[in-house]
Amino acid sequence: MRKGEVKTIDFTSQNVLVMRDAQSALATGATHVQVCKRCVITPSARDFLRQNGIELVIGGAAASGSAVVAAASSSAASPVAATRSPANPRLFNTPEAEAIKLEICAVGRKLWNRAYVDGNGGNISYRIGPNEVLCTPTLFSKLDLTPADLCLVDLDGVQIAGTKPRTSEIFLHLEIYKAVPEAKSCVHCHPPHATAYAITGRVPPNGIIPEFEVMVGKVAVSPYETPGTAAFAQTVLPYVREHNTVLLSNHGIICWADTVTHAEWYAEVLDTYCWTLMLASQLGVPISQISERQTTDLLDIKKKLGLPDSRFDPSTMKECQLSDLDEPNSIARLPCVRDGSTNITADAPEMERLVKTVTDAVMSAMGAS
Repeated sequence: MRKGEVKTIDFTSQNVLVMRDAQSALATGATHVQVCKRCVITPSARDFLRQNGIELVIGGAAASGSAVVAAASSSAASPVAATRSPANPRLFNTPEAEAIKLEICAVGRKLWNRAYVDGNGGNISYRIGPNEVLCTPTLFSKLDLTPADLCLVDLDGVQIAGTKPRTSEIFLHLEIYKAVPEAKSCVHCHPPHATAYAITGRVPPNGIIPEFEVMVGKVAVSPYETPGTAAFAQTVLPYVREHNTVLLSNHGIICWADTVTHAEWYAEVLDTYCWTLMLASQLGVPISQISERQTTDLLDIKKKLGLPDSRFDPSTMKECQLSDLDEPNSIARLPCVRDGSTNITADAPEMERLVKTVTDAVMSAMGAS
């Protein structure tokens, strides 16, 4: 191939791009690799392409020649990213980084010991600089992590230090760091009791246990997307400014905080709360509730601590009360959204059928009385 000539390999028919594909592209002398918008690109494949100067073109049909060059340049860093200072790989070996690495490994062991992660599940990160984030590697048990296994990436997810490939779900963390300046650490895990709520699209009620109100409070549920994709990372954006903990539909949870340890605390508080509610509901007696006035006192404490809560905004309180235990032992609610309505996930035709069925039943009962 002549110098300066563009050669594109078309992988748009694939939903996953792995290291083997990246290596085959290099072997054929490709300068560009084209994938579909929903393609999951493994961290090792992405980093291999970058290290070998192969442009990744996302979306659209395969192109050639100058058209590909234009597509590649348009898919590069956003204007915001272009204004960031270059990532500094030297941060990876600073005394501060070494201390954070030890904390990440300690939190990984806590997550594993509490059965919040299994296999190689879960991931942990810490924003150590304006454009630098420490994170866990892919395909590693959180029990076995050592400081030498960790990675350093920039806010675009490009790995700039570390010998192990970074987690494929780092983009979920990066979206939070870009949206919430206060966020310094994110912990993603799969605690079973909280995940049980996540797979039903329901949230626990509020106004029952003070520690939960102050540390976590109102919980949101983000819609499902394939883990590791850009679409998955963006599902949390409507929620993370007003919640430090979000249930990820059919997946797990993500928590952010000012330290790695505090983010892990929120995971513990949420899962223990969900577990406690499940146990209490089995006793067959009403669950007692904190009063509205007492809940307000707890929210005042929370605000002083600088923790977010959607209940600080009066516009969200039309239907989403401070305390929302609708009936005795009702431990699962549809989540509230910004306009105060419930976040019902059923599609419109299904909802119409449901409304019609309920209406017909009510009218039939009224006619029979």
